[in-house]
Amino acid sequence: MAEPIHPEARIGHVHLKVADLDRALGFYCGVLGLGLTQRFGQQAAFVAAGGYHHHIGLNTWESLGGQSPPPGSTGLYHLALLYPTRAALADALRRVEEAGIALEGASDHGVSEALYLRDPDGNGVELYRDRPEAEWPRDAAGNLQMVTRRLDLAGLRSQR
Repeated sequence: MAEPIHPEARIGHVHLKVADLDRALGFYCGVLGLGLTQRFGQQAAFVAAGGYHHHIGLNTWESLGGQSPPPGSTGLYHLALLYPTRAALADALRRVEEAGIALEGASDHGVSEALYLRDPDGNGVELYRDRPEAEWPRDAAGNLQMVTRRLDLAGLRSQR
C-alpha cells in the first residue's frame, strides 16, 4: 500500500463541463452567490467565495449545447460547498428556495447538515455545514458514528 499523502492536501477546485455558460453563472453566482473571478467569453468562467482565485471552473469547451449524462453513467456524483455556520447554510437554503430550485434531499449526518440539489446541467450539488467536532456522534468506545436522517428544514429556516 502506498504511503498517505500530506495531511494538509485538499481539493482546491472542481471544473465542470456545462452546456450554457450564462445559465451556469446564473446558478452559481446568481443563486448561490459565488463571485465571478474571471471569464473567457462564452467558453469558460471561474467562480469563488472569499476572494479565492476559483473554487469552481465552468467551461463549454467540450459541452456547448450538450446534454446531461444519462442515469447509470459514470462521472461526478456531486460537488460540495462547505458553509462556515448554520446561519450561512440557512441563507443558502433561502436562496435556493427563492429561485424555485427543488431540493433532492436534506440530510442530517450527525457530523454535518446537508442540502442536495442539481445545477442547470444536472450536476449534483451539496450545500453543507460541519458541526463542531465536539458534537459529532460517537459510540461508547469513542468511534465516530455517522448517520443519515432527515434534516429538520424548519429548524434550519429559523436560523435566518
